[in-house]
Amino acid sequence: MSVIRMNLLSKSLARQTNITLILPTMTYDEMVADTEVYKPGMKYQLMYLLHGTHGDETDYLHFTSVVRYADEHKIAIVMPAGANADYADYRQGPKYFTWITQELPQVLSTLFPISTRREDTFVAGLSMGANGAMKIALTYPERFAAALMMSGAARSADNIEAFAKRRMDSNPALPDISDFYGDLAKFEGSDFDAYALAKRHVQAGVTLPKMFFTCGGDDTMALQRSKQAADYLKKLGADVFFEEVPGYAHVWDFWDLSLRKAIESWLPIRHSTIDPE
Repeated sequence: MSVIRMNLLSKSLARQTNITLILPTMTYDEMVADTEVYKPGMKYQLMYLLHGTHGDETDYLHFTSVVRYADEHKIAIVMPAGANADYADYRQGPKYFTWITQELPQVLSTLFPISTRREDTFVAGLSMGANGAMKIALTYPERFAAALMMSGAARSADNIEAFAKRRMDSNPALPDISDFYGDLAKFEGSDFDAYALAKRHVQAGVTLPKMFFTCGGDDTMALQRSKQAADYLKKLGADVFFEEVPGYAHVWDFWDLSLRKAIESWLPIRHSTIDPE
């Protein structure tokens, strides 16, 4: 396995920022079997994996076995630092949505053997990262084959003002989400509204990514929101998978389990490198 910690200057953020990138390498079994692993021109499928509130780009390394899963299934995984910015652009300040959706893909495809094809690209996240994953996938459905939302979903107009109040009450050090979205009373139908975006894409005949939602049955923070998002997209005719797992709350044991299941069997992963033609 190869875990790359990278610090680089971002124009979108106007600062240095960190990413963690996993690139699969030769395994012990492949070495013993004398399997040809490194082929000039080969590429990897890629998953963008987004952390939650209060987290950073190292969370998954510390609290899950994602490195082993990536290595075993030959998929590259990038984990960017998203701060507490809801995977959105500040109206005046760093632009995290632009960084992850525009600048970072260009960096990765230039510097690393990453496929840019839709069928090879996925986005996933937990909690706040689930919001980011769903929002990104439904903003750019032409770029993602699938999205995985663990314990969360995109912000919705019916509860965003209440969410903003709960967020500030929980920790006043968090940025006010109106710093990203402006007047929250005007959120519905805006370009920030992933649900409205999904509806417009379907009406225009655009194929949505396959959407995977999973949430712990004891997760009072996210279960209802996850169900509502899955139901909404199903009604639009999207290809949606929803799983409620009894006995789990908003915890790392659940997210590790979910990542393993998603990488092993849910997502349309090749489980092999993309060899040159």
